[in-house]
Amino acid sequence: MGQARAGEFDEFVAARWSVLLHLARLLVGGDRHRAEDLLQESLVKLWFAWSRVGEEAPEAYVRKVMVRAAARSGQRRWWGERPVEQLPEAAAVGDVSSDVAERSRLEAALAQLTSKQRVAVVLRYYQDLPEGQVAATLGCPVGTARSHAARGVARLRQILADVIEPVQ
Repeated sequence: MGQARAGEFDEFVAARWSVLLHLARLLVGGDRHRAEDLLQESLVKLWFAWSRVGEEAPEAYVRKVMVRAAARSGQRRWWGERPVEQLPEAAAVGDVSSDVAERSRLEAALAQLTSKQRVAVVLRYYQDLPEGQVAATLGCPVGTARSHAARGVARLRQILADVIEPVQ
């Protein structure tokens, strides 16, 4: 790849990194470490395809790669060690804003969906993609993508309602 093309790739990554990382985090159910791995793997594949897709739709390409890789990784039963943000001995002290708490609650609820439902909900409602693009990314008919999204939203409502209701 020429120097100019490599520069274009670097500019794309720098401009879209945080958005793509947040998408990856939602796709893997909130695990930051898995999201970083997913994004890195997807960007490596984009690097090799940059000459074909760099001018057209690199973000759509990365999104499709991430969705497919997240679906494959979601089928694994065991991930080995689970990294955590803080050591268990260290108590988290400080103010936690309501936005952060709400986002964490939503990420935990998303993690409870099936991988296809999670992908459909994230692409349709977070990325605001039309149903046709969601279906193309998932590799299924529009009706199936619509069904995954509807079931995912219904399940999210159920999960979030269960969390809100007091336990008796």
